[in-house]
Formats: sequence, C-alpha cells, structure tokens
Amino acid sequence: MNKEDITVIVADDHPMLLKGLNDELSNSGYTVIGQADNGIKALELILKLKPTIAFLDIDMPILNGFEVIKMAREKSSGTKFIILSFHKESYYLVQAKTFQINGYLLKEDSFFEIERCIDEVVAGNVYFSKSIDAQPIMEATEELKRLNLLTLSETKILKLIAQKISNQEIAESLSLSIRTIEKHRSNIIDKLGLKKENNVLTNWALMNRSTILSQ
Repeated sequence: MNKEDITVIVADDHPMLLKGLNDELSNSGYTVIGQADNGIKALELILKLKPTIAFLDIDMPILNGFEVIKMAREKSSGTKFIILSFHKESYYLVQAKTFQINGYLLKEDSFFEIERCIDEVVAGNVYFSKSIDAQPIMEATEELKRLNLLTLSETKILKLIAQKISNQEIAESLSLSIRTIEKHRSNIIDKLGLKKENNVLTNWALMNRSTILSQ
C-alpha cells in the first residue's frame, strides 16, 4: 500500500504533540483525515471516516485510548489501532495485549520507528516499540496467561470484585455462600500468583480493572 493510500486519524490531548505528529505524517506522504483532542471525538471520527490507522494516546479526556478501541471494535470498525504513549509499564502492556492492539509506540520514539510500526501494522503484524524492554512485554504476556487459567465462575467473581462489589453482595447475586466466595477468592489469588496479603486481590483487581472487564 502506498503512503498516500494510508488514511490516518491522530488523537492526543496535548496540542503540540497532536500538531507535531500530524505534520510529520502529512509531510511524509500519509493522508491525515482527522484530529481529535479527546476520546469521544476520536471515536466519532473513526466510525465516520473509517481510517486505515488511528493513532491514540491512552490518557485522553472522556474516553481513554483503550476505551475508544473497545467501543470502535464493538461497532465492527476495521481500523487498525496504534497506541502512542509515555507509558511502558507492564500494566499498560497487559491492556494492549488484552485489546489486541496492532501497535504500541512511545512518545520518545523517532519518526523512523513510527514509520516502521505503520509498515508492520499495515502488513497485518503486531508491533511494539523497540524502546520497550523485553521484560515488561514478557510480564504482560504471563499475566494474560494467568488470567486465562481462571474458570468461568472465577472470572465472573473477579469482574465483580473489579467493580468494587463486596463479598456479601457477590454471594447474594450468585446465590452462593460467603464461604464459597472466599474459597474462590483464594483460588484466584493462587492462580494469579499474588502474595497472600490483606486486600491483595481487591487492590490487584482495581488496578487491572480495564483488562479484567474486557475478558
């Protein structure tokens, strides 16, 4: 595919970064068809204009980048998504892998790296920035594997925990005893490889809320 045939939308709530990436892409021959400074505008442009690629920041007002991707895909969007962020912690990489994002770049990356990512994504591959150490990506992959070890019942309970629902309320909603819920919680902790400390599962579930609720 020629550069001019690749249509792009760029979404970032930092005006200078938004303009900078827009100018770089346009000057390099790509067809930039839209810009957005918040998540809801980005979603509207994606659904309306159907770009080849959407570059999304994670931390945007109204909807974050992951939420935009989830909602766009629920509408059967064929757009390929590249995250462009400051974040390189495994927590964010887990979410990227969960949502099967096509590319993940850092804002410190050169434009050469961005173009290499575009080429890989258009070719149907998944691309993670070379600036990200292999260890966080491996950790993210392992966390996802551990989530896949949970039974349907355990996954359902973990989702309720991530929504700040108490053991009593979970037990009542599932017609189970508190003791059964506590046993499930213990099994989940073991499967996820968490330390057995007070509130460890609740804290972990809240930290990984987006990933859990997308399962």
